[in-house]
Amino acid sequence: MTGIVKKILLSSGIAFSALAGNALPPEDSIKVVKGQVSDYYIPVVNQYEITGTVVDEQGNPLEGATVMFFSSPVHCNTNIEGRYTLKATDNDVHLYAYYPGKSFANVKRAVDDRQVKIVMQSGKHKSVQRQPAQATRWYDPAHPVTRTYCNPMNISYNYEPYNNNVQSNGSFRSSADPMGLTYKDEYFLFSTNQGGFHYSKNLSDWEFAPASFQRRPTDDDMCAPAAFVSGDTLFYTGSTYEGLPVWYSTSPKSGRFKRAIERNTLPSWDPCLFLDDDGKLYLYYGSSNEYPLKGVQVSRDDFRPVSKIYDIMMLRPEEHGWERFGMNNDDEVTLRPFTEGAYMTKHNGKYYFQYGAPGTEFKVYADGVYVSDSPLGPFTYQQHNPMSYKPGGFVQGVGHSGTFQDLKGNYWHVGTCMLSLKYKFERRIGLYPTAFDPDGVMYSTTAFGDYPCWNADYDIKNPVDRFTGWMLLSYEKSVKVSSTDSIYSASNLTDENMRTYWAAKTGEPGEWIEIDLGAMKHIKAIQLNYYDHKSVQHNRANDLYYQYRIYSSDNGTDWTLAVDKSDNDKDVPHDYIELGETLDARYLKLENIHVPSGNFCLSEFRVFGFADGEKPLPVRNFKVARDKQDKRNAMISWNPSSDAYGYNIYYGIAPEKLYNCITVNGADHYDFRGLDLGTTYYFAIEALNESGRSALSKVVKQ
Repeated sequence: MTGIVKKILLSSGIAFSALAGNALPPEDSIKVVKGQVSDYYIPVVNQYEITGTVVDEQGNPLEGATVMFFSSPVHCNTNIEGRYTLKATDNDVHLYAYYPGKSFANVKRAVDDRQVKIVMQSGKHKSVQRQPAQATRWYDPAHPVTRTYCNPMNISYNYEPYNNNVQSNGSFRSSADPMGLTYKDEYFLFSTNQGGFHYSKNLSDWEFAPASFQRRPTDDDMCAPAAFVSGDTLFYTGSTYEGLPVWYSTSPKSGRFKRAIERNTLPSWDPCLFLDDDGKLYLYYGSSNEYPLKGVQVSRDDFRPVSKIYDIMMLRPEEHGWERFGMNNDDEVTLRPFTEGAYMTKHNGKYYFQYGAPGTEFKVYADGVYVSDSPLGPFTYQQHNPMSYKPGGFVQGVGHSGTFQDLKGNYWHVGTCMLSLKYKFERRIGLYPTAFDPDGVMYSTTAFGDYPCWNADYDIKNPVDRFTGWMLLSYEKSVKVSSTDSIYSASNLTDENMRTYWAAKTGEPGEWIEIDLGAMKHIKAIQLNYYDHKSVQHNRANDLYYQYRIYSSDNGTDWTLAVDKSDNDKDVPHDYIELGETLDARYLKLENIHVPSGNFCLSEFRVFGFADGEKPLPVRNFKVARDKQDKRNAMISWNPSSDAYGYNIYYGIAPEKLYNCITVNGADHYDFRGLDLGTTYYFAIEALNESGRSALSKVVKQ
């Protein structure tokens, strides 16, 4: 009967659990019954009776107790002698019983057991206590303070559909390939396979609007979507080789879209639709390790091409070290690198064509830029490249991105972050301030890109000024937990590695994490990075949310409620809590109340603020040794500072243009393989500790 839809008729006494969760019986154990409308397939099973008694703790029989098989319609009530009889199959091994005033009894029988005695224990049912979350000095759930944000972005990342990507390793969240725009004084964020989009007024607090175009439950929804605004209308489409509609709406948050066209005409994977200020519309597209990214002018009426299709660029990894394949640009054997994620930004009459490389599953995933005086070229490779780059720190990778302006005219770059733990395309999204310097050089600031930064409510022109100055207080700190499931140890909670995690044995209320910051600290913000361990969820549901409480203590014994999110109803997988006032404490305790599915599990418990003490001294003996045989590579080293937990290495094409940053925690060297041949670079380093940053070292030229 394999390959056809089987309709199972459950006749009286045949337990549903004989089928639930198990493969259908072999073909010769199925009986086919011809019905008036369709055929019915009835399993032929080994059926027999189970008998026994139900008694209380003293052995007295209980009349009227209900005995059942788990996940089965089979029930019966006991007689005056407390006896029961159930029809069973070999799959019916889990009995459970109910009697008023008693706790549910769960009994597992062996297949050969035909008589099973059930003893009921007295128990009082505890009613669920629901009450509003309490406001504290530091956090008011009714009026949270949101002046800042912290990467990865705290949006409701969708769960992957039930397909081959998840069946081997289980449920996981993901999104990638983002782009942002402003629409009617709000910020819209579109990204891969979300079944809709996110929107915000400040780039900190995000809501979700359903707008799905998925056709089958295992299909992608919308890969690498593209959108643009014309007047009061938002146009929207996605990646395709076979043709997709272009949808439009004047009320996109309603989820209702019409089709501007039924099917576009070009095989446009990773599309970007760019509306120039002269009213002309351009399409850029492509995703390949063999073919160039393309550009073409298209009609605003039917989106058909109206110009020649131009080759915009191809990767040149033989010259550009950062375009090489591999986790650290170190694999020139397996595959040629991929280029994708075309995006266009116009600034001061120049066209900045952005592209992602070398692969979304790598920490070195980044965006480069070519510049032209014309929307279709010819384009020139910008000397400062990549223009967005983040291979170190907690959040790694910032490629296949989109650049947009906020309502104050400041630029932001929203990009794909690598996670790639359960599957290579398991990803997150990061947001980084971006600018053009007086020479027209486009750059994105990722230094402290996974620390708290000021959001779009603040009109900050220099991207480096977005950093709040709040330092990391939790790195490699001691952690205690309520329980641990297998190898997923508590030390993973403070290792600044998104690709490791801790999991409790259950997802039940009362599981907890306690972190010792080592001394009294001045806490400004907390980030809880949840992960999915033994979760069962695919696509979206309306009951995905996290609830918890955070307590603080000076001594690890006496606890004060600091943050109460016990009645939260939002899906916050990377929840970031900015405190209304500074919390002085040494210990923090996170108590689970609810997770959407699976075990209570986090990849990182991050704490930000200040410690008393001195900032670190400047780094000594900073060296950059560029490889004489391959100048795409350099070994960077320095003397470790006893008073520092990490370092930021800055580099660029001039001493005043040290725009790119590599964060290194707990090490004294870095193998850098992201340089371009023929380009002179300048390097400097700063040390980080819980009290602040050191002065920048002397600039080294290479």
